[in-house]
Amino acid sequence: MTTTQLEYIVAVDTYRHFSLAAEHCFVTQPTLSMQIQKLEDELGVRLFDRSRQPVTPTPVGEAVIAQARNVLRETQRIREIVQHQRDAITGELRLGIIPTLAPYLLPLFLQPLLRKHPELRLKISEHTTETIVEKLKNNQLDAGLLVTPLNDNHLHEHVLFYEELVVYLAQANGLAQKNYVLAADIDVSRLWLLEEGHCMRSQIMNLCELRARSPRSLNCEYEAGSIETLRKMVELNDGITILPELSLHDLPEDKMSLVRYFAEPAPVREVSLVTHRNYVKRRLVETMKDEILSAIPPKMRNRDQRQVVPIDI
Repeated sequence: MTTTQLEYIVAVDTYRHFSLAAEHCFVTQPTLSMQIQKLEDELGVRLFDRSRQPVTPTPVGEAVIAQARNVLRETQRIREIVQHQRDAITGELRLGIIPTLAPYLLPLFLQPLLRKHPELRLKISEHTTETIVEKLKNNQLDAGLLVTPLNDNHLHEHVLFYEELVVYLAQANGLAQKNYVLAADIDVSRLWLLEEGHCMRSQIMNLCELRARSPRSLNCEYEAGSIETLRKMVELNDGITILPELSLHDLPEDKMSLVRYFAEPAPVREVSLVTHRNYVKRRLVETMKDEILSAIPPKMRNRDQRQVVPIDI
């Protein structure tokens, strides 16, 4: 039994296809299949039901694959120990990030991090929360930048900061005359939302108690895929939406006049660096965490918890 064989069975379990698994392991399918066959012969069991499409693990295969994931994590810890002794930040960190954070948070810390640690290789991808959680559990990602809490015992949440939610509205909207807004002030028939799958959509619906209030009555219902699209739809359609604080960073002055803040206690979203509970690459994760904390505005890092209300996703 070799760690390579364990990597191969984990890959087949992840992609449920021998060709895709071989592609992601950078080997030919015959090579991957032969090594898995050797492992099955050694163990005296069949790990996969090859008669089904997609390929699925057998009951004993599920248990073996779960243990293989643990073994591979512990193997990675050995490499991490060696890197730590070399006193250098090196290696690859696979990071997932949700789309409502990516365009606003990444520019704050990415370049400073890479300048300080040129031997660090970052592989960053945007996904929904659900996909990032799945990839963390399958060891396809090392960490994720997500809105929390997730309430998942398989994951560990390193809380970074609390980001305030603000109201963005058209100039003709009646709330434009107010300095501060209450959630109850928002006309849900004019509220524009992100499409299904975005955790921020759930937060806005919870904040506005949307499920319990009157149904939407817009002539055009459009669920946006990005915050920038949301802003434009609000401006064009006399609407209203809710934005995260970081999205205001590069907002032109004339657009800032369309922003209104909630009365205290202000609603916030908790942003965390999330890992598997048995995560490896601890030094890389801690390095990234420290860089993010040094890059965000101090008020977000040191926000008075008595003046805010975290909104569940």
